[in-house]
Order: sequence, then structure tokens, then C-alpha cells
Amino acid sequence: MNFIKNNLANAITLGNLFSGCIGAVHLILGDYQTTAICIILSLVLDFFDGFVARALKANSNLGTQLDSLADMVSFGFIPGLAMFKMLEPFGNELFGLQLPFEIKYFGFLITLFSCLRLAIFNLDEEQKYYFKGLNTPSNTILIFGIYYISQSGPHQVPQFFNISNFNILQIGLFPLIILTIISSWILISPIKMIAMKFKSMKLQDNYPKLALLIGSILILAIFKIVGIPMVILYYIFISIIFQKQLK
Repeated sequence: MNFIKNNLANAITLGNLFSGCIGAVHLILGDYQTTAICIILSLVLDFFDGFVARALKANSNLGTQLDSLADMVSFGFIPGLAMFKMLEPFGNELFGLQLPFEIKYFGFLITLFSCLRLAIFNLDEEQKYYFKGLNTPSNTILIFGIYYISQSGPHQVPQFFNISNFNILQIGLFPLIILTIISSWILISPIKMIAMKFKSMKLQDNYPKLALLIGSILILAIFKIVGIPMVILYYIFISIIFQKQLK
């Protein structure tokens, strides 16, 4: 029984890794819908491994390392691969110049900075009730969400935000490169981000979380699937607004 108790959380973490591996393979094959399911499963497992470890009092250094290694695939490699796929149509031409390599490989900058962000997080003892920089699961939802929307055809959204003919070529190369750079930087930025961990149950201490929750629900209710990456942008915005309260 002690063996199961001490390793149940680690098994859940390995489930996250397995799901991430399957998701990456299907993304390479162009099956982005299966990848979306795998990302959702990885998100659920990533939440529950820590929850189970705390509930069973089975926290360990091994579990901490496994968690980051699993996240590196599910929330590090996959968003880089999604950006790789989005940049793929643009070949090796950049602003009229022929590069000796294809632009698509630039997408893996997100993977490199995801790795750096996970390593920094493991060494940083401050990030108990907030994140410093955008966490890798949120960054994955942002990048893959944009890719998913571009691939899955028309969506019912308010008329003032009609993207019925939306595709990656319409986004353009320059915005995708800027998105890659910003996405990579914000992972290791000093900006404090809201974490759904409660330091106290006082209402005034939880205004940022309430604002995030209510705003996210409204965005998803209005924009539906298109609202998924918008929720992450709102998350970044609301975190910046409440910087002084995050401690």
C-alpha cells in the first residue's frame, strides 16, 4: 500500500507525459482534433498529480522533476510544434529574402523558452501563490488554440468579430513571428500571473481570481471556441492589472 501511495501521483504525471506524446504524434500527422483531446487530458492529469500528491502527503523531489519533464512534452514541445505547423506555409522567404532554412523551425523557440521557464520554476521558491511569467499550460492553450481555430473552419461568433474565412495565411508571417517572440518572452518574464491557489478566504484577497473567473466565463459564453485563446490574453491582462495584489 505504501508503494501505491508514494507513486500514485507519479503515475498520473506519467499519464500526462503519455498523453502529450500521443498529442504530438497526431499533430505531426495533421490530426489536430485528437491533439486537442490529448492536451485537455494532460491539463486534467497535470492538475490531479499535484492534488493527489498533497492529499496523500507524497510530495517528493522525484515527483517535482517528473512533473516538469512531462510538462516539457505536453506544454513545451506541442505549442512549439503548433507554431511550426502555422509557419510551415511560408517556406524560407522572409521579407523578400531567401533564408538558408525554412521559417517553420523558428516556432520551436517557444519550446526552448518553455524548457527554460520550467527549469526556472523548479529553482524559484517565490512562486507559491502566483506565477512569475506565463505558465506553460496557459501558453499552450494560447498557441494551440489559435492553430485549432485556424484549422477547424467557420465558427459562430458575434457579427462584430466575424472570422468565417479565417486561416493562417490571413494572419500573415510577421504577426506569427511577433507572436512567437512575445510567447517565448512572456514565459520567462518578471510579470506576476494569477495562480488559482488561495492564501486566504478573505474576499479582498481574491479579487484577482474572481475577476479572472468571471471574465473568462463571459468571454467563453460570448465567443465560444474562439474565446479559448482570448481567455489567455485576458488572463495576462488581468494579471498585469492586479500586479500589486499578487504576493
